[in-house]
Amino acid sequence: MLPYWSLYLNAIGFDARAIGWLMAILTGTRIIAPNFWGWLSDRYQNRLRLIQFGALSGFVLFLAIIKADTFAWIALVIFAYSFFWSAILSQFEALTLSHLENKRETYSRIRLWGSIGFIVAVGGLGLILDFVAIDRLPYFIAVFMFCIWLSTLCIWEIPAKVREPGEGGVWSVLKRPEVIAFFVVYFLLQVSHGPYYVFFSVYLEAHQYSKTVIGLLWSLGVVAEVILFVFMHRVIHRFSLRGVILFSLFFTSARWVAIANGVENLPLLLVVQCLHALSFGAMHAAGIELVHRFFGEHHQGQGQALYSSLTFGLGGAVGAGISGYLWLTPGPVMTFNLAACTSLLALAVACFWFTSKKFE
Repeated sequence: MLPYWSLYLNAIGFDARAIGWLMAILTGTRIIAPNFWGWLSDRYQNRLRLIQFGALSGFVLFLAIIKADTFAWIALVIFAYSFFWSAILSQFEALTLSHLENKRETYSRIRLWGSIGFIVAVGGLGLILDFVAIDRLPYFIAVFMFCIWLSTLCIWEIPAKVREPGEGGVWSVLKRPEVIAFFVVYFLLQVSHGPYYVFFSVYLEAHQYSKTVIGLLWSLGVVAEVILFVFMHRVIHRFSLRGVILFSLFFTSARWVAIANGVENLPLLLVVQCLHALSFGAMHAAGIELVHRFFGEHHQGQGQALYSSLTFGLGGAVGAGISGYLWLTPGPVMTFNLAACTSLLALAVACFWFTSKKFE
């Protein structure tokens, strides 16, 4: 969806600010929805049913987008479907970690299959959309969503562990300084991704790149991510979570500067897209591990939900909304440069506050 949705909205007549708002709604529902589903999951200890219900409901509601053609109607459909869609990811992360138990370092080897799916879907759609009108995009997305629901019928639940006596509530975790710093850093990281997720494809198309090339550039970033996921458990053991995060944030800033000022240089873009392995892959794998360390077994549903809502949700919505306004004035170059400054701010926060043993 991400590589082509802004192109789809642009093709049916929406300007940059409208696209920014619609993308903000898409990510903004992840501010509230994951916490609601996380609370239900931890209270009733039935993550799998919630995942299946969210996948099916999201698919059914998304079908309404096929006939939507006004801003209000598209906004309503996006909000409705993504509210249920948000039930899936954070709870599936928690379910995956429950399956892994004491082998959490192998999480990245499972997560890489999502990246492989992204590569196949985006690369394939890029080739197709050079010959098929982009207003057919919702049909392809709907097919993928239906297949996701079918796949949820093939997994099983892991019984929850009994809560230890004296274990505090989720708010006692959230009040810790290192947890607050963690959420601030990851919020800023997702704000910096706003221009990339919303306008990278539009920026490339404006510089005469075909949809095939656009799809391949997106896919290249995820190929690099897959390679990193294969070796991520070794990287974390050798360099510590803090080291991985600081290194990744620095090169995230470099990535946005390079895109801002070198979009016409295809060889440079090829190199820069490989940095997606750090700006998303390494940061996400480190984030999932830190959430597990912070929130323990009993609060995993809410912990993963908060990670999703406060970073991908709130950070993504803020980044999308701001980039929609900045894209027209002062323009794409300044928008990506400001994104680089935002990730540098995240780097500064991490340098000073990621000091506890949880980050080792």
